[in-house]
Amino acid sequence: MPRTRLSSKGQVIIPKAVRERHGWRPGAELDVEDAGNAVLLRPIPSFPRTTIEQVRGCLNYAGRRITLEEMDAAILAEASKRR
Repeated sequence: MPRTRLSSKGQVIIPKAVRERHGWRPGAELDVEDAGNAVLLRPIPSFPRTTIEQVRGCLNYAGRRITLEEMDAAILAEASKRR
């Protein structure tokens, strides 16, 4: 089991193997829960939960139609900005 140490500033380094297993990158936000004799970390989702009613208005698109390849390229471009 990996070990870490609490710094004088109250910071803890999460071992690389744990970060990689969970896909946590620098800047990831985590909820911290005091669980008695343990501390539980949960990632905060990048996007808040939404309902279909909240996003229904975005379905009325009047611009030019784009291909699936263009959609995939746009998604990859935006995802790479968020890493």
